[in-house]
Amino acid sequence: MSSGHAQLHLQLQALPPPPLRFGSVLFPSHPIQSKRIRNSSFSLRLYHNGSKSSVFGRKSGVIRSSVAEEANGAAEPKPKQQVTVKRPYPFHEIELKWQRYWEQNQTFRTPDEIDTSKPKYYVLDMFPYPSGAGLHVGHPLGYTATDILARLKRMQGYNVLHPMGWDAFGLPAEQYAIETGTHPKITTLKNIDRFRSQLKSLGFSYDWDREISTTEPEYYRWTQWIFLQLLKRGLAYQAEVPVNWCPALGTVLANEEVVDGVSERGGHPVIRKPMKQWMLKITAYADRLLEDLDDLDWPESIKEMQRNWIGRSEGAEMDFPILSSDGQERDTKITIYTTRPDTIFGATYLVVAPEHPLLSSLVSTAQRKSVEEYTDLASRKSDLERTELQKEKTGVFSGCYAKNPVSGEAIPIWVADYVLGSYGTGAIMAVPAHDTRDLEFASKFDIPIRWVVMPDDKNLSGSGKAYSGEGTVVNSSNSTVGLDINGLSSKEAASKVIEWADKTANGKKKVNYKLRDWLFARQRYWGEPIPVVFLDDNGETVPLLETELPLTLPELDDFSPTGTGEPPLSKSVSWVKTKDPLSGKPARRETSTMPQWAGSCWYYLRFMDPKNSKEVVAKTKEMYWSPVDVYVGGAEHAVLHLLYSRFWHKVLYDFGIVSTKEPFKCVINQGIILGEVQYIAYKDSDGNFISADSGTSVEYHQELIPEEKVMKSGDSFVMKDNPNICLIARSHKMSKSRGNVVNPDDVVSEYGADSLRLYEMFMGPLRDSKTWNTSGIEGVHRFLGRTWRLIVGSPLSDGTFKDGTLVTDEDPTLEQLRSLHKCIAKVTEEIEATRFNTGISAMMEFLNVAYKWKKHPRLIIEAFVLSLSPYAPHMAEELWFRLGHSKSLAYEPFPKADPSFLKESTIVLPVQINGKTRGTIQVEETCSEENAFQLASRDEKLSKYLNGKVIKKRIFVPGKILNVILDLQNVKATVR
Repeated sequence: MSSGHAQLHLQLQALPPPPLRFGSVLFPSHPIQSKRIRNSSFSLRLYHNGSKSSVFGRKSGVIRSSVAEEANGAAEPKPKQQVTVKRPYPFHEIELKWQRYWEQNQTFRTPDEIDTSKPKYYVLDMFPYPSGAGLHVGHPLGYTATDILARLKRMQGYNVLHPMGWDAFGLPAEQYAIETGTHPKITTLKNIDRFRSQLKSLGFSYDWDREISTTEPEYYRWTQWIFLQLLKRGLAYQAEVPVNWCPALGTVLANEEVVDGVSERGGHPVIRKPMKQWMLKITAYADRLLEDLDDLDWPESIKEMQRNWIGRSEGAEMDFPILSSDGQERDTKITIYTTRPDTIFGATYLVVAPEHPLLSSLVSTAQRKSVEEYTDLASRKSDLERTELQKEKTGVFSGCYAKNPVSGEAIPIWVADYVLGSYGTGAIMAVPAHDTRDLEFASKFDIPIRWVVMPDDKNLSGSGKAYSGEGTVVNSSNSTVGLDINGLSSKEAASKVIEWADKTANGKKKVNYKLRDWLFARQRYWGEPIPVVFLDDNGETVPLLETELPLTLPELDDFSPTGTGEPPLSKSVSWVKTKDPLSGKPARRETSTMPQWAGSCWYYLRFMDPKNSKEVVAKTKEMYWSPVDVYVGGAEHAVLHLLYSRFWHKVLYDFGIVSTKEPFKCVINQGIILGEVQYIAYKDSDGNFISADSGTSVEYHQELIPEEKVMKSGDSFVMKDNPNICLIARSHKMSKSRGNVVNPDDVVSEYGADSLRLYEMFMGPLRDSKTWNTSGIEGVHRFLGRTWRLIVGSPLSDGTFKDGTLVTDEDPTLEQLRSLHKCIAKVTEEIEATRFNTGISAMMEFLNVAYKWKKHPRLIIEAFVLSLSPYAPHMAEELWFRLGHSKSLAYEPFPKADPSFLKESTIVLPVQINGKTRGTIQVEETCSEENAFQLASRDEKLSKYLNGKVIKKRIFVPGKILNVILDLQNVKATVR
């Protein structure tokens, strides 16, 4: 053993394992031992592996959490005779050993000052919200993928930035604080510690020295600084806008946080009401956000979601005069926005949103009560509910009319919630013949329907359905106002209407967006304070000086809503009351806080320079690391986090703080890991099973069937003891409420982190949703066990393994080199293409071939270990160490495939006996006649035709055929 090797060995063995605590029992440190606890329904084994304990039970092949087992009364084990635990390989020792080594040696730390002549690779996860539940096995899917990429790129000579942090402000921690009286900071820090511990246990190569949390003043100081820059440039402002207000939670909620009229968290009623709020002018960047999508290496579905969310459309604003009760025009007009001005002659009614500012002034006395009741109901719905296409259209007549400016007709004004006050002008002209929603509404309330566009296919006009396409305009002429668009195409007619409206002051051309300005305030405590004050004497808004940042949160004991609409921060009177730092005038602080999205908008920049106290990020570091090369996270963030981050990045680009127009070069959305399959049977009221495919209409109830009582029959699942009963097989997203969460800690305890990593990558393509199956992890666990035995050998009688390896120092054969380089080429290609499952398959194929060899040369095995290391880093490090290396393999050059070994040099040669093909043999392209004949003689199928026969002659065409002519008249005992 070299001195360096010995030193590393001593270093790895230096840390003594801590004692094990289980419930109230404290066990001293000792080698691997186990204790089994039994009750009537399950067995529990307690393992102590030197520095970490794990508890897991098995029932029906499902790994169960230690919390569940403890609830079953298994928390107090009775001392039993110690037994030896035998494992395929000692993952319980090597994983903790190498995790300690990486942490002690800061193996994955990216230096502050780096060699910029080397290429860079910035790979990033969408950083998590640290909930109290901790990780489940669905979370590591994306984290494992980014870790494999990071490890590969380090070994390929890149400077790699692979950090982790916490998006830790937000409503869940605040609600927990309200319920328990625990300060959100305490809860958040506890949750972060748990998440960090779980991530480290999986061997992810994060640079923990760059760890950040959005809740730390050193971080949100710069979030506040960015807000001040937005304020200075007019991109942050206050306005009274309709919001989703939840009285129970005491805060404004985003549309996405409201489901069926109640809060997503807690299920509390939500209403719509106007409030003065901080807004960010994201609409000023709408065109750039739209145009720059084309150049991004993102999933097309995500780009399309952003395009639809931005919703750019070209059309016209048109003014419809409001009529008095005697039919005369009043001074006020309703302005509508339409993308189809060519259909204006077909507008038979107007619709205004329930929150339209003119509504109260145009409602008739007779209709006022009905309108007020309707608007109150509408205020309890989210925008998403109101615009759902499938929902039944509702509305109420305002009692008032407007004049169609082109036809001169008096048309009714209705109030309906399918029109939003936040889109366009909050009012539409309704053309029921050419809009499906308008037709449904008009049919329900008996409003006239007038066709003004004839499709080229005449059959469509008589279908009874709305025609929303283009065609030839009809019924659209009024000489009194000087407009005739009959006979024109839709596009020509639209242009002529806009030209007419502009000349007569009845409207104008307009580009519109569905995108609304970002509501940037929450009535919460646990969020970034907004760095402004309001002067007492005149209410003027005064930004804080940058030197006064960070503005930190005051300590509060009561985080509950005030009940008045005032945020919880208003309770801290001494904090709220302050003075303007410049004039010294009395002032009060803003008591709303920033939304959770604020801190996550720019964290990828802070990772480049996390300890900089003078600026957001140093210019040199930003220019080197930008943009993020690969960003992995869920598709659910498509139109919130990703859009907001792009907006802030473009603002910072305009400020000169960043050098790229976009923050994320490539975005990958990992699929969802669903809970294990549940098998459901139907039973009738008498308790008899009913086949799920019977189509019966009788009442039934559902019953879960254990997996061991189920078998597959064709494409269906049936009961083993009654195959006529077809079952429903269903998987759901993992959640505590469904009880289908699998804790990664339990999987790591039984199979090891490397097995969990491999299984999550082997389940299927990264981007696809997959169903968790605990028994499926056995396959990759066996693969790792076989890898260990191939290189180290089988376990000794006491379950331990001998030191060193079984490798030899002889030169590899041509066959071995070909197998190796084929594996290297496939693994490299599949990692870089994020097809991780097929990369694992390539290594499994290599291992199968390698087991057939009598000897395993060092050159071959070392290259295979390096290829395995991004996937299973703990095992690879240990094998590398046992192969005699004194340093971590993290920065060893990743093996490169030699093209000369990838070319197939063998061919399939047909073999004929007396002119009749009897089989084939595989030979080298340069194979001689004698070698080909010898191979044929040893072939199991061909030898029966040759052995013991007299060879008259042989006809050999190199690379084409071997024909053996037998002398059937004379027979010898053997053929030599």
